[in-house]
Formats: sequence, structure tokens, C-alpha cells
Amino acid sequence: MRAFQVTSFHALPGIAELPVPEPAAGEIRLRIHACGLNFADLLMTKGTYQETPEPPFTLGMEVAGVIDALGPETKGPPPGTRVAVFGGKGGLAETGCFPADRAVPLPDTMTFEQAAAFQIAYGTSHLALDHKARLRPDETLLVLGAAGGVGLTAVEIGKLMGARVVACARGADKLEVARKAGADHLINAETDDIRAECKRLGGVDVVYDPVGGEQFTAALRACRPEGRILAIGFASGEVPQVPANHLLVKNLSVLGFYWGGYLGFRPEIVTKSLSRLLDWFEDGRLHPHVSHVLPLERADEALDLLRARKSTGKVVVTTGAGP
Repeated sequence: MRAFQVTSFHALPGIAELPVPEPAAGEIRLRIHACGLNFADLLMTKGTYQETPEPPFTLGMEVAGVIDALGPETKGPPPGTRVAVFGGKGGLAETGCFPADRAVPLPDTMTFEQAAAFQIAYGTSHLALDHKARLRPDETLLVLGAAGGVGLTAVEIGKLMGARVVACARGADKLEVARKAGADHLINAETDDIRAECKRLGGVDVVYDPVGGEQFTAALRACRPEGRILAIGFASGEVPQVPANHLLVKNLSVLGFYWGGYLGFRPEIVTKSLSRLLDWFEDGRLHPHVSHVLPLERADEALDLLRARKSTGKVVVTTGAGP
């Protein structure tokens, strides 16, 4: 089988020919149809992600496909079941083995491309806004990086939760994508003063920040008293330093959030969240946005789209697997 592998943190990843794996106890083997890319995949190629395995390893954190085998004494969805799985790695391949308890059966109406783009982005935004920040109806939510993989889902989910959503992204085209996802107000990060624009709207109650850097600082200063800032990631490459005196004066809270971490210590809330999200999808209330779909042999190009910030929503890689 083909797999897109990192063989060294000092070399570019590429296609390798590997034997088809056999599932161990507690695992399913998946005939992979689609793999959603994430910013973390870029970090993994350099060894800078918090959960990067030692090379060689296959990239790809979230996948969708069809189960074709179960490991010994493994209880799980039977072979032939269409599922999505967050495996953390191993997704950019034609076949992969993953924990059976992470396999989520798909609605009949969900395509493999949509499923591969669903779990991390929607799961992150829903759990962050609902469980962590306790976003309330009629509060003002500022979403930074609002046209990206997680940012766009935060716009959608924030709107579903009844918030007034302010979307911040770079350029008119990306802002238009955020507007279509439900944003009430738009801020162009290339030309607008984020703090001034938020202040003009009366300030913000919750900040959803996958960007970091200067945008975090501007958003922090635009918060109302008792504002909550969700630190989701640092796509800018700059981890902000938090001035504790500002937190004190305005009674602000900075909340770190890592969706994958909950699978280790509170998996039940991830399961509950995904169940709610799939219900919303089946009800037609969520619309996964996939801007690019590329085949496995062009996985390097797919990663470049993320690196150059040329995508909106998600980038998905397909394997060409049969039905």
C-alpha cells in the first residue's frame, strides 16, 4: 500500500510503499477513502507538535473510510461499516489500523470528504465554546482566523449557540466565506485595527484564537470585563505572553484548549459532543467547508496549501479507494 511518510525531521515527507498492516487487539483496519489535513500535520513534519511520534511515521490525524477487518477479540463496528476516526497519525495512506473505540459510524448523508473534515474542526470548536468557555446566547464572540479549518466551524457553532459572531480573517475573499458561515460582523486582519473595531461594537465576551501573536494581544485588550479568551493554537508562529495585570483589572480568563487531550482524561465529553454535532449535521444545521480535495500522490501540495494559507475551511486528501 502507499503511505505519505515522515522519515526524518530534516527531510521532506513523501510517498512510501509499505506492507498492509494487520490490526492488533482493540483495533480496526480501515480502507481509507479520505484524510483531513490540520495545521498540526505541518508541525509534525518538523517534530514540533506536542504529540509527534519518532520517524518514520505516516502523517494524517483524521480519516474516513470503510472497516475491512477487526483485531483479535475486538468489539467494534463490523466490517463494511463507514466510519470516521481520529487516530492522531496514519491517515495519509490507503489502509490504516486505529483504535476501535474511536470509530464513529457515519450518517448515510455524509460523504467521506465531509467526514474526514469533521471531527477535529467541529469537535474543537464545540467543546471549546460550550464546555470550556460556556458561551451564552447574546454574548459577542470574536473568532480569529475565521476562514481556517477550526475558525470557520467556530463561526458556525457560535451562531448556532445564539452568539453575535465577529469574524476576523485576512482579505475580502476569506471574510466572504466567514460571512456565509453566519458571521454578523467582519474584520479584515490585513487592514483593520482589530481592537478598535471590536471596541466600536461594544467589546467582546469570548475570543476564539487559533492564531496567537499580535492578534491575541489586540483581542485581549478588546475584551469586556469577565471576558474569556480561548487559546486554541498559534498559527502565526508566535506564542503570546499574557500580561497578568490586564487579567486582574478586567477579571479576564485565558483558557487553554486542546481537543485531543480530552480523549485521554475525559473521553465521554468528546463522545457526547460528537453525537450532538452529528445530529446537527443530519438536521442540516452544519455545512462542512472543504476548499480543496487532492489525491494522495499530491499530499505535498495539499500541505503547501495550509503552509501558504491559500485554503479556507479544510483541505482533504483522497486515496482513490473503491466503494
